[in-house]
Amino acid sequence: MCRNAQHLFDFAFHSVFAPHPAVVSLPQFTMSRSFVRNSKFRHVFGQAAKADQCYDDIRISQMTWDSNFCSVNPKFVAMIVDASGGGAFMVLPLTKTGRIDMSYPTVCGHTGPVLDIEFCPHNDNIIASSSEDCSVMIWEIPDGGLTLPLTDPVVKLEGHSKRVGLLNWHPTAHNVLMSAGCDNIIILWNVARGEAVVRIDVHPDMIYSACWNRDGSRILTSCKDKTLRLLDPRKGTVLFEKEKPHEGFRPIRAVFVSDGKILTTGFSRMSERQVALWDPNNFGQPLTLQELDTSSGVLLPFYDPDTGVVYLCGKGDSSIRYFEVTDEAPFVHYLSMYSSKESQKGMGYMPKRGLEVNKCEIARFYKLHERKCEPIVMTVPRKSDLFQEDLYPDTVGPEPSVEADEWFQGKNGEPILISLKDGFTSTTKTKEFKVHKSLLKTNSTSAASQQEMQSLRKEVKDLKAALEELTKRVRELESNK
Repeated sequence: MCRNAQHLFDFAFHSVFAPHPAVVSLPQFTMSRSFVRNSKFRHVFGQAAKADQCYDDIRISQMTWDSNFCSVNPKFVAMIVDASGGGAFMVLPLTKTGRIDMSYPTVCGHTGPVLDIEFCPHNDNIIASSSEDCSVMIWEIPDGGLTLPLTDPVVKLEGHSKRVGLLNWHPTAHNVLMSAGCDNIIILWNVARGEAVVRIDVHPDMIYSACWNRDGSRILTSCKDKTLRLLDPRKGTVLFEKEKPHEGFRPIRAVFVSDGKILTTGFSRMSERQVALWDPNNFGQPLTLQELDTSSGVLLPFYDPDTGVVYLCGKGDSSIRYFEVTDEAPFVHYLSMYSSKESQKGMGYMPKRGLEVNKCEIARFYKLHERKCEPIVMTVPRKSDLFQEDLYPDTVGPEPSVEADEWFQGKNGEPILISLKDGFTSTTKTKEFKVHKSLLKTNSTSAASQQEMQSLRKEVKDLKAALEELTKRVRELESNK
């Protein structure tokens, strides 16, 4: 009995005087909260568009080339398609969803397969294309889209000796375009004059990627020799180099992110895909290097400077990973992943001014399947349908801050920002009209002379036919005599 009484006393004592479970778990709860990083983008989710909002029955190009194969802006979506006897791409108004007829007209002026396309950031009707035929062509798309096949470019840029695989418009200078070819040369074009102004020959092997920084005063490249290079675009000189940012042999991609930092994607020696962040002022060690998986597709990075979110889309993958880049270690913070059943053959990324802000849409991708293009919307869940100022700071608009001649002479310009609060359509028409006019006024003479020659040939042909008719008539009259 005494032993049982002692047990009962011990139980009662501990029940009354021992710490309450809630009190005991409080420090643990506090510790767990400290590891959950506070971010408004933690719950971003991706959602594919409904079937009637997709673009169906399009034969996407089967070329094995690691470019996006798709470009999009608030007016159009463009996709590289299969074509016999040359290269072609299709440009559709965003509203033309559903099944696309097989006979829908394409842009088909190249004599070799098209490898890259990109819309001009300062004029939604202008798009550049590059091809295996060693040329770059500039096209003007009418507002309602094409009604006939487009074969004559506004400007044809010739200067590469091998196929041209990369294009990138200058972010702030009007009519400045960068092209990179398999001749290991980067050319900076004054598109309005049709001139190759700068040729950069510092790469010993194939250029995998080339991009501008925010104001277009620097170029970042990755190369098959496994070296990152930071270039002065006007001088064509190398400012910094980083050898082997990733140890593997597969292609590396690199983009500028916030504060001039550099984000790279690549592969380890064991063929594991990696993402890393670098400080150009201290290229010795990465700020962070994370291993992702063992897939073989090259990761294409899309960075949003307004939110600090970077999206990684692998060709051949069926998912999109997204991370937030901050100043806090580990600097690149995993947010989530959008997954689907079908793999992607390419990806287009909508500029911020083309998003639906009333739906808290922070990104929109256009995923290419084998036979269709599918929009994917990234959304921050919010209950209010009012304008969310914290999600939409002033963003880059379509107005250039410097002209091409000024930029090549050394003038830099910061991007001209616009507010998305009151919508964007009210300001686009005047600016597009202005840019469109100035581009047409300064077209290179090659396109104009080509049109003149065609009209002259037609006139000569008509004159020959008329002369033959007159000769025949004279002979008939003479024979009657």
